[in-house]
Amino acid sequence: MASECSFDIASKVELQEVDNAIHQTIREIGQRFDFKGSPATVTREEHALVLSAEDEFKLKQMLDILEGKLVKRQVPLKALSRGKVESAKGGRVRQRIELQQGIPIEKARELVKLIKGQKFKVQAQIQEDQVRVFGRDRDELQAVIQFLRQQDLGIHMQCINYRP
Repeated sequence: MASECSFDIASKVELQEVDNAIHQTIREIGQRFDFKGSPATVTREEHALVLSAEDEFKLKQMLDILEGKLVKRQVPLKALSRGKVESAKGGRVRQRIELQQGIPIEKARELVKLIKGQKFKVQAQIQEDQVRVFGRDRDELQAVIQFLRQQDLGIHMQCINYRP
C-alpha cells in the first residue's frame, strides 16, 4: 500500500523581515534632505502598516522606499494590500497597508476549484487559512505545484510542508 504525499498552500509573511524593512525605511527617511523637518512615520500595527506624511507626494516617496526595502528582504509585494490615502490631523495624510497572513476563504475555494478543474489525481481541502493538497503520486503533486506557480490569483502563495 502506497503512502499519501502532501503539501500545503499557504501565505505567510515573515513579520521580523517587515520590521527590519520598516527600521531601514525610517533610517533612510531621517537621512534624506527632502524629508528634513518633515513629520513622516512608518509603523506596524499587528498585520498592517501605517504610513503618515505631510502630503501625498512624500507619502508616495515613503512607499517607494519601503517597497524597495521589503523586496531586498524577500517580502513579496503581492502580500500587501494598500488602502486609500486619507487625510489626518494637521493637514497630513496617511495610508494603511494590510499584510496578508493566510489565504482568504474565497481564494482558497478558487484554488480548490482550479486544482479539481485540471483533473489532477489529488485531493485538495481547505484547512483554516491554508489549503492542503494530498495524493498518492509524488509526480502528480509536483505537477500541481508547477501549475499553481503559473497561475496569478492576485495573492501571495507558497507551497510548504511537502511530505513525500
